[in-house]
Amino acid sequence: MVRDSYPEPAPPTAREIARAKALLNDPPRRSRPRLLWGLGGVVAAGAATAVALTVVGGNTPAPPRPSGPVHLDDRALVLAAAEKAEQQPTGKYWHEDRIDGQSYIMRPKTGTYAITGATTESFAWWGAKRGMGEGYYGRDLPAHPSTARDAALWRKAGSPSRFRVWSSDHYYTYTAKAQKWQLDGPNRGTNPRGGGEFLGGVSAKDLPNLPTDKTKLAEMFMGDEEMKKLTGPKFADKGVTSRLKLMRVSALLSAPVSSQVRAGLMRALADQPGIHSIGQDTDPLDRRGVALASDDRTTTVTGEFGEPKAERGTYRSRTVIIFDQRTGALLSVQDEVTKPGGPYAEMRPGFIINYIAERSSGWTDTKPTPPAALPFH
Repeated sequence: MVRDSYPEPAPPTAREIARAKALLNDPPRRSRPRLLWGLGGVVAAGAATAVALTVVGGNTPAPPRPSGPVHLDDRALVLAAAEKAEQQPTGKYWHEDRIDGQSYIMRPKTGTYAITGATTESFAWWGAKRGMGEGYYGRDLPAHPSTARDAALWRKAGSPSRFRVWSSDHYYTYTAKAQKWQLDGPNRGTNPRGGGEFLGGVSAKDLPNLPTDKTKLAEMFMGDEEMKKLTGPKFADKGVTSRLKLMRVSALLSAPVSSQVRAGLMRALADQPGIHSIGQDTDPLDRRGVALASDDRTTTVTGEFGEPKAERGTYRSRTVIIFDQRTGALLSVQDEVTKPGGPYAEMRPGFIINYIAERSSGWTDTKPTPPAALPFH
């Protein structure tokens, strides 16, 4: 990608060739070339000499090269992250630590702020082969202000530890109390005879048979026929939405597909109609990464289910998937406001409505255990 960002130099003229030969026979004295820093590495002194040679003598200078770091466009950033995903190692046990959260709006007289409630953390691990075991854990996380700005307004309101909010079709109260890990999921915790089958719709025996080519992966998991199976005939005439494709790929990336398949899925998703590269974005755990987004959609809250007046109105949002630029790992899938209105009238574009964040996932050679520390403070 870096190479492609530079233009090719013009071919040398006859005069330049003759001048270069003369320099080789009787080179002028010159200082040792300095190392060139940038782009995360060092350009060797020999490369600097080669660059200098293209502009020695003659009346036709080489085309100018960009100075400073090369800035990749939004799509190139995602593809670079896919290359990193291709390089990740495997192991004996796969684990996934996932956090689900929902935003709610508090409207005290001291100033409107948002909290994240209905927040749960799920931890699961699976052995690579059947008989290696599997385990499931879960805990409720404390409700808390969503951002630093929200935290300041929460303190201004007296730092309440209970939050009464409108949720779906009724009022509900969330608290700032954390819960301890509990055995959860299939078999109520651990299953020593388990392993070899994973969440995300992929079994161990299927993993080696998945294609790595992005075109084949796109047809297998994002083709029209596959999408119709997920949505049913009622939705078939409306086509396939970009959001559905994004959610489908995020579920697959939560499974232990090979690094090559993972990279292929990312490339396939970036190519889909209605999927847009949006550069960098931040997830609910304050991690920055490169992101793809679905088309916008409009939602109108009419009051049909008893919503109070403050919750009614129209807003626009999109679904965003974020990848770690260094490793290609999935960070989060989140719904973001693009045009505030309705319940989010006082929020800013980019406000996270709800999310599923991957706190961590990957292979290890030792049996995983859930973390004791909370994912946020």
